[in-house]
Amino acid sequence: MEKIKRSERLGAMARILTESPNRIHTLGEFCELFGAAKSTVSEDIDLIDHSFAQFDLGCVETLAGAAGGVRYRPVPSPARVKRVLSELSERLQEPGRMLPGGFLYTSDVTSDARTAQALGEILAAAYYEKQPDLVLTMETKGIPIALMTARALDVPLVIARRDSRAYEGSAVKINYIAGGGNERIETMALARRAVKAGQRALIVDDFMKGGGTLQGMVDMMREFQAEVVGVCVMISTAQPEEKRVQGARSLLVLDGFDRANGRANVRPAEEYR
Repeated sequence: MEKIKRSERLGAMARILTESPNRIHTLGEFCELFGAAKSTVSEDIDLIDHSFAQFDLGCVETLAGAAGGVRYRPVPSPARVKRVLSELSERLQEPGRMLPGGFLYTSDVTSDARTAQALGEILAAAYYEKQPDLVLTMETKGIPIALMTARALDVPLVIARRDSRAYEGSAVKINYIAGGGNERIETMALARRAVKAGQRALIVDDFMKGGGTLQGMVDMMREFQAEVVGVCVMISTAQPEEKRVQGARSLLVLDGFDRANGRANVRPAEEYR
């Protein structure tokens, strides 16, 4: 095998780590791949970690023990989080986003891959220590952000639907109360094979007004005997202040609308200001 230069090894290692966030790679894996000694690989990892820290690209952690190795976590700095959410709140305050019923048009934001990835990394950073086994969301607008959160955590994405699909097999169905002021009963379905008893679920959605849909997902996890380790959304409304789901984390807050100018009043949540 031709001798691999350090620059080539560093570039390849950085790509491997960033392409599989939160996944543990053994030092032996890199030693075999590059034909290098463990001491050399360890030095390379230290260099990559230093570079990532310098440019706010996340962190590379070394884990000791028999099951140890190295993993990359795309944890953003507080300054980067503040910048991302400030820019997003400005974008959401552009004229023309006000929708009937007190809603905000966000589909272009949630479907933007770069934005969804940034939000997913912010959300994942708050739950690494909770070690969720899966990310649960409700179809459809919350899927991109939930998917990026699941990617950063290296866990599967599970999608609850408004009705069961034949290709997903038998399903569990529950009724839940949706809507803020205009409450209504809706149905949620989840394939029986999607979640196992005892698993830990992180619930992610794009928007919360009354919190009924999120509480429905919490109730769904109870049906599966799964533990909910967190509930979070991209944006929540300031009103109603009392939500159906308790303890939900929100990145942004919609205070209301300036109807005269057709603009939304959006700001980063207090935790991120």
